[in-house]
Amino acid sequence: MKPTEEVLQDLTRPSNVSVHSDDALVGKVKAAIAADDEKRKENEDEPLRRKPALVPILPTELPRQFKVTLWDVLHTLARATALSWRGAGRGLAEHWGALKYAQALAGGRDSFLGLTDEGHRIADHYKSLQSGELGIGFALTLTEHMLRSRFPDHSVTIVPADTALRAGWALTSRDKGEKVKYRYRPQYFAEVWRPGEPSLGIPVACKGNHSDSATSAEQLASASAHAEAVHIGAWNETPSLLFSTQLPTDGGTMTVHALQAPGSGGRLSPTEGREVNRNAPPFQANVMPDIHPPAEDLVAPEPVRGCHVQPKDYAWFQESLAHTTAASLMAFTGSGHATARHLTDRQGRKRFTGLEHAASMSIQDAVHTLLGNEYVGTDHVFRLNGPRVEAFSGVDEEVFRLLARGDIEEYRALVHASRHVRPRLTFDKDWGGPVSVHADGSVFALRLLPGQGKEPRPGSGR
Repeated sequence: MKPTEEVLQDLTRPSNVSVHSDDALVGKVKAAIAADDEKRKENEDEPLRRKPALVPILPTELPRQFKVTLWDVLHTLARATALSWRGAGRGLAEHWGALKYAQALAGGRDSFLGLTDEGHRIADHYKSLQSGELGIGFALTLTEHMLRSRFPDHSVTIVPADTALRAGWALTSRDKGEKVKYRYRPQYFAEVWRPGEPSLGIPVACKGNHSDSATSAEQLASASAHAEAVHIGAWNETPSLLFSTQLPTDGGTMTVHALQAPGSGGRLSPTEGREVNRNAPPFQANVMPDIHPPAEDLVAPEPVRGCHVQPKDYAWFQESLAHTTAASLMAFTGSGHATARHLTDRQGRKRFTGLEHAASMSIQDAVHTLLGNEYVGTDHVFRLNGPRVEAFSGVDEEVFRLLARGDIEEYRALVHASRHVRPRLTFDKDWGGPVSVHADGSVFALRLLPGQGKEPRPGSGR
């Protein structure tokens, strides 16, 4: 095993990811869809609705050789999963979820990322978990890059779709009150926004595998069904992004297969009924769980299963996206009450109403100066090849105070104004390890605790 100090240095070194997005991939996905449809017909299963058209993403928006830094990707993964856990292990999920992959991949400035021996070991034990979680990290990293390239005057934030949707959909049957299992829905929304303007919501469906390109084509076929389960605006006009991250275990390089569903929808304007008020407390709407196809010859077709954000819901949905983003950031800091204030009961607010985070009062739970700025958050200690390391997740101190008191509009103005200067990724010598700062004000840092031996102790755990 590498010395821990070398592992930490490697996390800030850039490498390359192969991106596959072309007409040939579209053809393979169409073939996978046809094969799956035939299989479902033979088994007398309900046919799936999928995005009606898939096209490649232009190389000008998503380079086919995409340069990444692993610590940036792990930061994205940690932020994306911050609302997943709560309780005595506050912060544990996002820290460990990223830390366990700290040496799973290796590459270099002139090479492509691939699995290391440690990555193969994890794959042997947690194959679907590793490919799925790393698939999230890389898909969302590429999503943010692509949308910022497409909308340079806007900010881009990632929202967990399930949490955002639960602020509106009870996900229950209208007949018997039984739980409806929406097996297909996107994992995330990308919100493209600028202060004072309506947002654009884009479903993002992402998967991962340890197999081959044929498996990725099948995953993209499935992802098209996940994305189709949410319509924003007009029928079949919601733009969506689909990803399948391939992590081969045969020594090959990592490849992200990506396609998009074009459409003129997703724009949350003009709103009907009222203006958007993101600083108002989160509101639990009760939207009918169905998507409504357009009328044909003045006859309204039967609705189909899914979630449909219509003009009357635009104001509420923009508020839901903003509050869910705020809750995710506050969960990243470990603050229970600051997280809960941005969630409804159906979204899990009660899971976050434990002990208050000391930082909302003047005594910090954990505060560190990183790259010259103050950050508030939470930290945990783990073993990495024997020695103990400290992982810290948090947000800019001013960001924390704004969101802890519910001032989302001021937060959005702040991060939008600094969207080009805030992001940083480097090895902070004063801190003693890699530090990643994102445009949303969040920070993720790792360091070897002082007084540690340079070599791992025999038989010690990770």
